Amino acid sequence: MRECVSEIKPRLSAIVGERGRVEATGEKWYNLRMNSDSLLAVSPIDGRYANKCPELREIFSEFGLIRRRVAVECAWLEALCRERRIRECAALTAAERAALAGIAADFSVADAQRVKDIERTTNHDVKAVEYFLKERFARLARRPGLAGLAARSEFIHFGCTSEDINNMSHALMLRDGKRVLRAAMDEVTRAIARLAKATARVPMLAHTHGQPASPTTVGKEFAVVSQRLKRQAAEIDRLVMPAKMNGAVGNFNAHLAAYPDVDWERLAGRVIASLGLRQNRLTTQIESHDGIAELFDAIQRWNAVLLDFDRDVWMYVSMGYFKQRTIKGEVGSSTMPHKVNPIDFENSEGNLGLANAVLGFMARKLPISRLQRDLTDSTTLRNMGVGFGYSLIAIRSTLKGLGKLELNRERLAADLDANWEVLAEPIQTVMRKVGMDHPYERLKELTRGRRVTAEILRDFIASLPLPAADRERLLRLTPATYVGLAARLARLA
Repeated sequence: MRECVSEIKPRLSAIVGERGRVEATGEKWYNLRMNSDSLLAVSPIDGRYANKCPELREIFSEFGLIRRRVAVECAWLEALCRERRIRECAALTAAERAALAGIAADFSVADAQRVKDIERTTNHDVKAVEYFLKERFARLARRPGLAGLAARSEFIHFGCTSEDINNMSHALMLRDGKRVLRAAMDEVTRAIARLAKATARVPMLAHTHGQPASPTTVGKEFAVVSQRLKRQAAEIDRLVMPAKMNGAVGNFNAHLAAYPDVDWERLAGRVIASLGLRQNRLTTQIESHDGIAELFDAIQRWNAVLLDFDRDVWMYVSMGYFKQRTIKGEVGSSTMPHKVNPIDFENSEGNLGLANAVLGFMARKLPISRLQRDLTDSTTLRNMGVGFGYSLIAIRSTLKGLGKLELNRERLAADLDANWEVLAEPIQTVMRKVGMDHPYERLKELTRGRRVTAEILRDFIASLPLPAADRERLLRLTPATYVGLAARLARLA
């Protein structure tokens, strides 16, 4: 790492000033800076896979957290100004309201850097946001029509504990992150559903316990996955993030000491609802994080379904049921030129494992906090984007892999034709229907542990004292036609 840094630092210093301030602009600078940052990243989310999840940077970065803290503080102040019983915090004029909204809406990376600069003195991240806003109010107050903002400075963060701001900011990050993740989830689910319908009638030998089993269709097996993913996605959609804004230990103590006639619960509830969140009325100093745990558990279940699919497709590729389109210039193996590896499904599987490891730990840890507050949740919550990032990378890898798949109909047909013994099931079932003795045992003796040809089975059927219609139906059966309702079921995808 030292060699890498020493080699790249001179190039960076020519275009980037102290503390990363840009001294030159343009595409050349941007590409070099991004490439350099990627090469020096500790996490592959910000390095190798940075281009797989760029939407998450604005949401789960330090900038994303600070921006949402500012938005929450502004929303709280506006609500205080609307409350007529808080006479010292007068109602905002239209110009003041627009200026306040602009602070949140136009919050920039430079603004976030100013907050971080203040934090170097305060050693407290949320207090730094409060001081940043007071500083901004003082500047805005010099403009015509905005002088009254300065008089409201002490109502910034009024009655709040840091966790009032943080829990709502984290909830907003998760709300926005969920939208990105759900869009990707729906995209891969639709892709699987399309394949299910396109291959609804393509017969395939099933495998239970790794052994040949009653045939199905490719489409029906894909439809199963599509429906599983939809069900878990609906559970994710059902969850609305809870939030609190009730002071140091959740009782509105300071609020009532200053304004005993204000309905603080209702006021806080309005602010929370206005941001698309759900009020949790009973908390300690922190919102209990049970809602976050529920969300992470739900995402884990969705991820587990996709991981299961990745492994199955990997197996189908291994068995030759699918071929993979080659891409010019790509190399499958550094020594074996013939190979086209299912790397996208392998990449997805690995990243889903990492995602669920992070999300699983957080779901178990976050609901636990000593007495009214400890700080172990703070550092843990900073890793929310890691779980989302690995999930998004995995989903997009599966999508890429699906785009390379080509059905190998010849291999599917050959496998079915090599396993006529799977028709032992319908034969013994019809024998049961007509009351013949020991049908299961007779088919077991005929087929178990040996290869059975079409001729052997047809001779056996012909020897049975079956009604003519039953005999003819069984004689017409082949492994490729013995698929039950699979084709119809596949269209449920």
